[in-house]
Amino acid sequence: QVQLVESGGGLVQPGGSLRLSCSASGTIFNAYNMAWYRQAPGKQRELVALITRDYSTNYSDSVKERFTISRDNAKNTVYLQMNTLKPEDTAVYYCKAQRLVYTYWGQGTQVTVSS
Repeated sequence: QVQLVESGGGLVQPGGSLRLSCSASGTIFNAYNMAWYRQAPGKQRELVALITRDYSTNYSDSVKERFTISRDNAKNTVYLQMNTLKPEDTAVYYCKAQRLVYTYWGQGTQVTVSS
């Protein structure tokens, strides 16, 4: 069983920055592909960014050049650095761990971008 705990969400003004963290326990972290998803009210959950076991990354078009995903295997943690935030980035952000047929989710952290 894998436990994922997100942190770092909050209220930020447009143009501001936040860094989300997702700490994993109960697993061999470096064996997992990690990803961040988000879900805005009334919308489906969508992929924001992913980082594979070998550090390959991919981003949704809406966050390219603004968000950066990274991982620290020594700390069992994946990060999402979010810059130049926009109101449309407002959502609950979820961390996901995936390996073979196994998928685990965190409980989510709220990000609100508003003046």
